[in-house]
Amino acid sequence: MACMVMTFANHGYCQSENQSKFFIGFNAGYNRGLGFQATITAQDPIESLPVDLRLGAGYTSLDPGSSADARRIFINNATNGVPEEKARAFDYRLDILAPISLFSLEQSYVYFGPRYSSFRANFKYIGGNEDFDVTSRQFGAGLGAESHFKMNDKLNLVVTAGVDYFFDNTLKGHDTSYSPDDDNVNPRNDNQNNDVEFTYSDADDAINQPDIMPRLLVGINYQL
Repeated sequence: MACMVMTFANHGYCQSENQSKFFIGFNAGYNRGLGFQATITAQDPIESLPVDLRLGAGYTSLDPGSSADARRIFINNATNGVPEEKARAFDYRLDILAPISLFSLEQSYVYFGPRYSSFRANFKYIGGNEDFDVTSRQFGAGLGAESHFKMNDKLNLVVTAGVDYFFDNTLKGHDTSYSPDDDNVNPRNDNQNNDVEFTYSDADDAINQPDIMPRLLVGINYQL
């Protein structure tokens, strides 16, 4: 079967003219918590540039932060009730993948691109009559490296490692919000510090919204 040489020929990749240039993928692993990611990749979409483009959407289960501090900063100074807490983040990403030589592996890439995160932490106090969410929406950027290992004509094993960074943004909970410029709405008073108002720094310390997000995932890419 005749093969045409792709832009990624230096990675030993050979593709027939009628094969798709699109891949769907699914990855799972560590993303500052247990994370899952679905992707679609366009291979060599721009003839003059030796890069791939990838869109991805992910879900991560995270540590929400301090339940006691969250209650004081967003609700009140009550201490009754047994706390239950959870948090999750949806992230959306665009990656530009460029081929590199990595440990002599045939198909290796460095990638980078913009990010967007939708974060929600929930704090519930059983017996304390409190149940509230703290949310944030953040833009960010990320970079990393990955290698693909051919399993058959359609399927590749993917190992990827990198880091995302998300920029500070407003944290909202109940009827209170804290912004990075401290233009806050209905901030609570710190009864442990002469009743001074809490600041964004206090809220950010209490809530583990995405910031630096190291990631190590393993998955598959399937050629459509």
